[in-house]
Amino acid sequence: MNRLGPVSVGGSNPARIMGIINTSPESFYKKSVYKKQEIAKIVKQMEEDGADIIDVGGMSTAPYLKTLVPEKIEIERVTQAIHIIQNATNLPISIDTCRASVAKAAFDLGVEILNDVTGLHHDDNMISILQDNSPSVILCAFSKKPVSGNMIQQTRNLLQNSISIAVKSGISKNKIVVDPAIGFFRKNARGIFFTKINSDWLKRDIATLQNLKSIKLGHPILVSVSRKSFIGSLLDEKDPDKRLYGSLAAEVIAVLNGADVIRTHNVKATCDAIKIAQDLKKSKKGL
Repeated sequence: MNRLGPVSVGGSNPARIMGIINTSPESFYKKSVYKKQEIAKIVKQMEEDGADIIDVGGMSTAPYLKTLVPEKIEIERVTQAIHIIQNATNLPISIDTCRASVAKAAFDLGVEILNDVTGLHHDDNMISILQDNSPSVILCAFSKKPVSGNMIQQTRNLLQNSISIAVKSGISKNKIVVDPAIGFFRKNARGIFFTKINSDWLKRDIATLQNLKSIKLGHPILVSVSRKSFIGSLLDEKDPDKRLYGSLAAEVIAVLNGADVIRTHNVKATCDAIKIAQDLKKSKKGL
């Protein structure tokens, strides 16, 4: 059975919901950035609304923004948030970082899940941190070098490479979840956390959501589209605050196409939409 921390994922399990807590003012969706005094209330509400996991980040990785902050600041942001979350709920926590020092600080506080948008490619020191802590890992498709050709196959190749790194680092295969990196394949970007391609990034993301089952490689798959520019481009909507309904539609399609975990800013709305989709899908099978 596959797990993210104590949460079973994939297979016959319902789609799991990961609620996003950002502590980085640089993040693209400002309403997801919470001050210390707000976090406990927000997390309790996420738990009540149906979240299975809380994902905490201290540095934005939006590819179209310059978002790098010193590691010391990232560590300070996430450790403060982790303490608050742990006092507010027993939900498992995922640390959203590609930096080994940040991951270690989170693991030292009892965090059991690593969410690395670079698929373990950014920080060579992450390997020893994995060996010492053996967390569950979410591996995002990522390449430091430009990629071309069939984007579905390239996504599979990149994920397989990250899976191999994780397994060589002592991570059990049943503790690995893959992420196809919606929004992170770009022709150009201001940040460093993206995979350079020469093709249309929007067409790539659409094709990815349509072909999730062929990308899973035997692992549960996480999809994160909540309020992203992918949604904004399809809706011609620049304001992330106005992308809720588009996000919900994409999340439902993702689950129907095989997604096992949905990472979202909108826990209640996402839970409701996915519950209806999954219940109706079951009803159809039972006829």
